[in-house]
Amino acid sequence: MTAPIELHYWPTPNGWKITIMLEETGLPYTVKYVNIGKGEQFEPAFLNISPNNRMPAIVDPDGPGGEPVSVFESGAILQYLGRKTGKFYPADERARVEVEQWLFWQVGGLGPMAGQAHHFRGYAPEKIEYGINRYTNEVNRLYGVMNRRLADREFLAGDYSITDMASVGWVIPHERQGQDLNDFPNLRRWFETVMARPAVARGVAIGKEERDRMNLAVDKEAQNILFGQRAR
Repeated sequence: MTAPIELHYWPTPNGWKITIMLEETGLPYTVKYVNIGKGEQFEPAFLNISPNNRMPAIVDPDGPGGEPVSVFESGAILQYLGRKTGKFYPADERARVEVEQWLFWQVGGLGPMAGQAHHFRGYAPEKIEYGINRYTNEVNRLYGVMNRRLADREFLAGDYSITDMASVGWVIPHERQGQDLNDFPNLRRWFETVMARPAVARGVAIGKEERDRMNLAVDKEAQNILFGQRAR
């Protein structure tokens, strides 16, 4: 029997990427919550597997050669799980390039820009108009990129893949980013299609009760932990 993958996780758009992939592939896994509002991401045991003190991270006891392997960074985890299972990450090079360029687009663009929109619109102690407008507008631009891409295809890379899993969680909180999906009909169609997948619904639901207990908008201690860190 295959030993379960150990997922170090908190229910955020980056965490959802991995629960969705694990649910889609059917790989057995166990969840170890990393409460980012309490600073658990800075504990030495976690830093051994995620030196950037960010979740998610995984430990696969059945790694290459049958030896355990740990992987951090959500995009790298998705690629690893895709190679491991042969699912949602094509072996054909041309198809793989399509998936990878949109995966890195999400990791380098959509996620960070949406995260900054969340910060300046919802968490910053001062309402800085420039910051709010800068990141709200940039997310709007990125949504437009997706909308154009999806005009003639069902999913971002053609077939459903890890890049759709990577992106959908960052569209879930679109209202917090100041966006209206009615302005992006192709994106809205894609979003509704992906969210209707049972594995996506299960993945997003993992840890919902944990997330609900942490109200980051009013928890100043958690905000200081998340937004006030420097090199130690």
